[in-house]
Amino acid sequence: MIALRTPVSLRHLVVAGGQRNQCIGGDRKRGRAQRRHFTGALESLWRHGPHPCRPQAPAAAARRGSDASWQPPVLENAAFEEYYKEQQIVREEEWDAFMSVLRKPLPATFRINASCRFLGDICSKLENDFRRSLECEVSEYGEDFISPLTWYPGNLAWRLNFSRKQLRKTEALESFHEFLKHESEVGNITRQEAVSMVPPLFLNVQPDHHILDMCAAPGSKTFQLLEMIHQSKEPGLLPRALVIANDFKAQRCDLLIHNTKRMCTANLIVTNHDAQNFPSCSLAKEHSETEKDHHKPQRLEFDSVLCDVPCSGDGTIRKSHDMWRKWNSSMGNEFHLLQVNIAMRGIALLKVGGRMVYSTCSMNPIENEAVVAELLRRSGNSVELLDVSKELPELVRRPGLSTWKVNDRGSWWQTHEDVSHDRKNVILPSMFPSSKSKYEGHVVYNNVDAKLEYSTSFSRNFKIEEMSNVNCDTGGVSTSISTQSSDYTSNSVGSKSPLSRCMRIIPHDQDGGAFFIAVIHKLSPLNESQMTEVGKTEHPLSTTRTVGLQEQYQPEITAPVKKMMHQHGIVSEVRGDNKLPVEQKKLSVDNQTSKHNNLIGAKMETDDVKHSQTKSGDISHGTKKLDCQYKWKGIDPVLFFEDDAVIKNIVSFFGIEETFSLEGRLVTRSTDNARRIYYISKSVQEILELNVQVGEQIKIASVGVKMFERHRSKDGCSCAYRLSYEGLSLLFPYMRKRILCASPVDFQQLLQCRTINFAHFTDARFGEEASSLMPGCCVVVLREGHQDADSVAMDPSTIAIVCWRGKSTMNVLVSPPDRKELLEYRFGFKEFKVEDEKPNKDITGLDEGN
Repeated sequence: MIALRTPVSLRHLVVAGGQRNQCIGGDRKRGRAQRRHFTGALESLWRHGPHPCRPQAPAAAARRGSDASWQPPVLENAAFEEYYKEQQIVREEEWDAFMSVLRKPLPATFRINASCRFLGDICSKLENDFRRSLECEVSEYGEDFISPLTWYPGNLAWRLNFSRKQLRKTEALESFHEFLKHESEVGNITRQEAVSMVPPLFLNVQPDHHILDMCAAPGSKTFQLLEMIHQSKEPGLLPRALVIANDFKAQRCDLLIHNTKRMCTANLIVTNHDAQNFPSCSLAKEHSETEKDHHKPQRLEFDSVLCDVPCSGDGTIRKSHDMWRKWNSSMGNEFHLLQVNIAMRGIALLKVGGRMVYSTCSMNPIENEAVVAELLRRSGNSVELLDVSKELPELVRRPGLSTWKVNDRGSWWQTHEDVSHDRKNVILPSMFPSSKSKYEGHVVYNNVDAKLEYSTSFSRNFKIEEMSNVNCDTGGVSTSISTQSSDYTSNSVGSKSPLSRCMRIIPHDQDGGAFFIAVIHKLSPLNESQMTEVGKTEHPLSTTRTVGLQEQYQPEITAPVKKMMHQHGIVSEVRGDNKLPVEQKKLSVDNQTSKHNNLIGAKMETDDVKHSQTKSGDISHGTKKLDCQYKWKGIDPVLFFEDDAVIKNIVSFFGIEETFSLEGRLVTRSTDNARRIYYISKSVQEILELNVQVGEQIKIASVGVKMFERHRSKDGCSCAYRLSYEGLSLLFPYMRKRILCASPVDFQQLLQCRTINFAHFTDARFGEEASSLMPGCCVVVLREGHQDADSVAMDPSTIAIVCWRGKSTMNVLVSPPDRKELLEYRFGFKEFKVEDEKPNKDITGLDEGN
């Protein structure tokens, strides 16, 4: 036996393929793939030896001070400056101020959860404990070092005069930093860039809306949408609205689930799909005609769609200093078609009368105005670009550009005709603006050609040049002036929706990041006749299911963009030679420049009908049938929990009233002996039922809020499931059993100690009631005055926690952060540190904090 020459750290032997932190001597059996990776790791060790461990350095500042080779990042990029000067995204006299702000740290911002239980206490703490008391300690950051964002409704968003890095490093702000971390952990606040909070505000979310977040990870905007629907709900009832949050990459879905879990909502579905091909789950016509309940959805449609697409991300350059080094002019070009495809799918899924917000954190017009212009051209009269300049009046924004240039490998192109022949399959016609000048528009007014120059105010006195659809009041008669253009060569975007209605948020206007936003209103369904026309076309590429022309055009992907696309979970399918035959190139351009080329989006609107099921629970793709339960590999199926015996036992044990609907509202992810049972809202139930009928077309990563969990305690409990603290707020008003009322002293003691013997309670009566209760899960509520169990259950402001009545102790099943929150806001504890707690024998087999 040969011994290794140097000790081997276990981290060098971690097995790939998702099996994290699995040591050599683990008890679990290794699969074939795991053994292969493990063997490869050992061979690598024998061949090269382990990498030397990095020395443990002290503070980062000290390390940098002693390391002479370390240099601060260079905040310069000549190509970046040349590109945006040429695009004229700001006036020439503003350029120095614009660049100066880009090189400054981005101020930290956060948003308070409008639906959180201690909203008033948090706002008061910000105003009194921090805003006033810390002003003298951090005077170098200005008088208003912390202040609300005036444009955000309800003063729920706040801005700091220092960056997140300064917040971590400044000793005087340590307590404030800890406050932000804790409140973020329990879901009371969300740390989010200010401009990132803007897009959801333009969706006009209503209490009954179905909302789709197409590219949702990491989840800050999804959390914002959930706040909106829960804020608008009726007291004591679940919202009627729902949010479907989607992301393409499984790892990003995990992050999305982690961030939205803090909301504890039954109105969320997290899905794992390529946004370009998000399923519409259309029922077959013959099936929908026999459906008994005509009120149930027949296809997946949304009242609001948030389309915050993957982009080059140069609007985040203030916090992403690496962007200065890796930025190049091709990055925007390479995302353009993907963005068009995702947005067209969003329009197809949008209900008539609904809103879609298209947004990017990029300043590049190729990713912004060019995409919107292409959406309007493809959709024809089915959509319009809304003027929302009167919404959020305090938000400083600028109009969208009406003209821009396309740069390819250092060459500037004004029109697609100017592009060299070998680059026409990379530089698309849709990237170019209208041929009209920036200040003039060729219009027709009463059949007379005229050249008009328009100027109108737009938010904080910024001036714009209206390109079309100016309503002139002539003798009391409103006459429409429309742009005279219908061919694609000039890239007209239609008379109703000038690109000036888009919004550009510029960093130096309000000392933030850069963002682009366009609000699209759907007027009518996408034309089915155009879909039929596609079907009749003999073009060999027209049969693809790809939204748009991704098969026709294959842009070259540079290394920086490949890395960014990998982070977003985008799979590049670029051909090796990156070339098409000349005939196919010509057909591709002709197809894109035809009058009726919103057909792709229309095709996607009805495409799922062709692939609908022939039998409930089965879906046919050609000749292959997929078992719906195991269709998606790597993700457990979502199953309705229908074990009547278990449900009756839970209802009886906790005394759940019949008014709390459980039928069809409980789901699980395991087929046998469900460990966790989740609760879903009525709207989510309807979507899941539709998904079952169409053969599980939706790949669901997470759904609902955890309500019950199987326990392994041997205390003789007659119910196999205990309550989850996450779902307690939904269930508690309908519980009539297993409720104990504790005095403030005993309630506080439970939160601090977690486990207390019955004899040690201050209130002897409470200790007797606890000891006389049958073993198992129970709820302990904070008694105010002389309330009884029935009255506190009906009070929405009641504070309650999940506990376990053991053999001789009462044990709290609430996570340390949640206990700290209750102690701080209910009992005024400023400091509360949870020590390492030893497991109690009475709660062996129970997971603290759910």
